[in-house]
Amino acid sequence: MECYLPAFMNSSPLRKLVLRLSVLSLCLFSAPLPAAAPVAIDPQANGRDYVLWYRNYDSPAIRALVELALKKTPEYGDFRVIRSEELSQGRALRELTDGQSRLVDIANVATSAEREEFLTAIPFPVDGGLLGFRVCVVLPESLPKFAGIKNLDDLRASQIWIGQGSHWPDTPVLEANGIPVVTHSRYEILFGMLRNKRFDCFARGVSEVLYDLEMEQDPNLVIEPNLLIAYPMPSYLFVGPHDQETAHRLQLGIERAIYDGSFSDFLRAYYARAVRDLNLDTRTVIALENPFLSEESRYVGRSTLENLRRRLDLLSR
Repeated sequence: MECYLPAFMNSSPLRKLVLRLSVLSLCLFSAPLPAAAPVAIDPQANGRDYVLWYRNYDSPAIRALVELALKKTPEYGDFRVIRSEELSQGRALRELTDGQSRLVDIANVATSAEREEFLTAIPFPVDGGLLGFRVCVVLPESLPKFAGIKNLDDLRASQIWIGQGSHWPDTPVLEANGIPVVTHSRYEILFGMLRNKRFDCFARGVSEVLYDLEMEQDPNLVIEPNLLIAYPMPSYLFVGPHDQETAHRLQLGIERAIYDGSFSDFLRAYYARAVRDLNLDTRTVIALENPFLSEESRYVGRSTLENLRRRLDLLSR
């Protein structure tokens, strides 16, 4: 399969990058492409430490992706990825925006128009677009509440409350679709709130939920087996607004990983199990609107939803 990168000369810089990476994404599951022209390595390049937000550092998949992108760009010098302090998502993004303390250099979070305005996004869905597909972590005794839900109207009528982070862009998406939400600023606290029945469903991304439950080690937390809540929600790597060198390095590294097939290997290694174990192809899909995306990310998210079946088929092979 040949993949061509058209020149979008009349687009904004972000739109050009989004469209470029969207075209590259068509190559994800094809045979590796011929290697791009080699880049001369600067023998004077100094090494650098990159502080990765602790939630991403603790995620084997996200840390592996960041390290993959950095390894693909040796001309920028040696590197070391360091775990940040345990900051809430909102605090981590504020530190990125400020750029003075270097408490965080890189964070992977769901995107929004506001985040893309104040931060520098590498606008490629790091998990192949799976973050916008959500399943419910529930208590076993709550499972009967989910029986018979077939569409959004049923979900609204069920009076099921969903738990989310107060700074997560998912929260206003759910609220805009008429779904009641309970929030807290710390991810870890939300599991305790679920155990205490403060809400019925902790909606977690398909790309993260199995890891979450492995870390919690609580047999009283289960995954509701029948529903898949879906909305356009690309998950990007973000850096500070003035850290263009890191942005360029991550973008170039991901592009090279796509070209040589190692990004496809990454997706299969870290996300194929979720597609298989969560039985995504048999679930009832509850599709929501996301009115908070930029035009560029809306395009990426819409494409992800439209290609859901193809993505699931390819990852499950």
